[in-house]
Amino acid sequence: MGSHESLENIVRTGGLKAEPTDRTECLGLIRSALDRLRDARNPTLSYASRFDLAYNCAHALALAAMRLQGYRSDRRYLVFQCLPHTINMDKVQVRLFALCHERRNLAEYEGYMDVDEALLAELLVSADSLWQLLDAAMRT
Repeated sequence: MGSHESLENIVRTGGLKAEPTDRTECLGLIRSALDRLRDARNPTLSYASRFDLAYNCAHALALAAMRLQGYRSDRRYLVFQCLPHTINMDKVQVRLFALCHERRNLAEYEGYMDVDEALLAELLVSADSLWQLLDAAMRT
């Protein structure tokens, strides 16, 4: 099954909405993501702040990738799950984003934040990789 067909199946189940691509919106999401990525690398900030910034950077980039393909979702986790179809992202990195989504939810809704510097480092590397893929896609 092709990527477009996979995304269309998710539209049929109600997880995604087809919506015309808005390049200005994509550029705004990217600008916000890159600001967050820069700030997430600031070692003077707390772990919780850095993790939140890196996670939200990755989410904004993943959403920009989805919007670039002409789709939108109200479900945060779906923008990550769709990355193999929207930007051809490696599934290992997608699983990392899923783990970070779970950790973010624990922090946000249950007040539990496990300090894991290695996870944050991997999240930053994966966000960089996502940015590189998106940047190449925006240039075509």
